[in-house]
Amino acid sequence: MNRLLTLAAGSFAALILMSGNCDKNDNPAPSNTDYLTRSPWKFSKATASGIDISAQIPACFKDNTISFAINGTGTISEGTLACVPPAPPTFTWTFQNNGTQLNLSTPLLSGGSGTFNIVTLNDVNLVISQSVTIPPATTPVTVEITFIH
Repeated sequence: MNRLLTLAAGSFAALILMSGNCDKNDNPAPSNTDYLTRSPWKFSKATASGIDISAQIPACFKDNTISFAINGTGTISEGTLACVPPAPPTFTWTFQNNGTQLNLSTPLLSGGSGTFNIVTLNDVNLVISQSVTIPPATTPVTVEITFIH
């Protein structure tokens, strides 16, 4: 009987230890790639040096959706209002500087580049920023764009 109890207790302890290890490995934290590629992103707002400039963003840009694929490609889908010239339909993307920057093969902002600082990237928000000169100003300002799912 003691032998049976010892065997049962040992088996129970092993089961608890194994289940504890499985829980930690079964649900790893999502990566930036997971967040970025989960579903299409749509414009939410834009600021320049902290001032809301969403009203100055063309409506044809605001209704676009941007999708990122795991393989480093992406698409920009024009909404019902097409920009002239239209946004390039495809692009490539990479993370840079240990995942703190997002590099796109095409700029999203007139006068900007394809490299953005990642301010926030999670399951609901993609906030990117970049220094841009907005005419008629001659001094660059930090423009921050927020996209949502």
